[in-house]
Amino acid sequence: MGITNAILRVREHRKSEKFADIDFLVDSGAVYSLVPGKILDQLDIEPYREMSFSLADGTTIKRRISSAYFEFEGEGGPAPVVYGEEGETPLLGVTTLESIGLVLNPFTRTLNPMRMLMV
Repeated sequence: MGITNAILRVREHRKSEKFADIDFLVDSGAVYSLVPGKILDQLDIEPYREMSFSLADGTTIKRRISSAYFEFEGEGGPAPVVYGEEGETPLLGVTTLESIGLVLNPFTRTLNPMRMLMV
């Protein structure tokens, strides 16, 4: 469930000069992040597959998928990204948070460094 917002920089890859700063709804219930397709097109990020997603009401939708590089406060990492369609809100999903090494604190509604375990 999304409870806060965060601004992240999105690029095609770590060394790309083109980028967009996007205000995301942090959605701890979403696996992948969603970025408006128009922005991904401007960043030259091309889809490489299509996936089906289930919505809360049980509806199934198909969306194009690619990967992008996400940055937050100087830290970054690559993650899958869903091509959002007109009217869809940018969502920051758990896969992206984990890639950057962040976790959502639901009490303070802030993003914090994740305790990294190696077992």
